[in-house]
Amino acid sequence: MSDDFSLPQLGDTDGDFAPDSIRDGPTTPKSAADLEQLFDVPVMVSAVLGAARMPIGDLLRLGPGTVLELDRRVGEAIDIYVNNRLVARGEVVLVEDRLGVTMTEIVKGE
Repeated sequence: MSDDFSLPQLGDTDGDFAPDSIRDGPTTPKSAADLEQLFDVPVMVSAVLGAARMPIGDLLRLGPGTVLELDRRVGEAIDIYVNNRLVARGEVVLVEDRLGVTMTEIVKGE
């Protein structure tokens, strides 16, 4: 076995092994039009007003007209989920005779 081949040390600066496609990637900013192929992909959007925790016995006793206290205060931001992932916070709004949600803050990914 010959010793002609040596591996670069981790501290070497000339040992760049990233593929050209990563090193020389596009530098132009992306726009929404670049995602056009994804526009028809369905997603589940949920607006969570709040949550409550209770025993099953209490849940079974709920009936029409029962008020369920949630863990949020009036005016506090609601959570907006896309495919069960928190993506934004917002406020409930009234649009004609329907409820809607307006986003007030985008939540950065982890």
